[in-house]
Amino acid sequence: MLAFGLFLTVAGVAAAGVGTARVGRHEARTAADLGALAGAAKAIYGPEVACARAGQLVAANHGRLASCVVEGLDVVVRAEVAVPGLGRRAVATARAGPVYAMAPVVEQRSITS
Repeated sequence: MLAFGLFLTVAGVAAAGVGTARVGRHEARTAADLGALAGAAKAIYGPEVACARAGQLVAANHGRLASCVVEGLDVVVRAEVAVPGLGRRAVATARAGPVYAMAPVVEQRSITS
């Protein structure tokens, strides 16, 4: 009975660790996504302004801006979030920018008599 109780305790601690890591990963994704969107909205003003805005949004989501790259009007943000209890950091990268219009695809049909 004691071994079974110990097994359940160890399994519970492991499950809690996995859950904490997953929450950290989701928080990092959210911080990177929102930072990239905010940076892309300011990309027209230059990389300094875009990355500063991205950093504000990443920080507001309890993250740290690891890198910010502006490529034209696209912004690529890498965010890190501390995972409590594990002493590790979750990392996520996101890209945002304008949607470029593509030429419509014209369907061609052949008519046979």
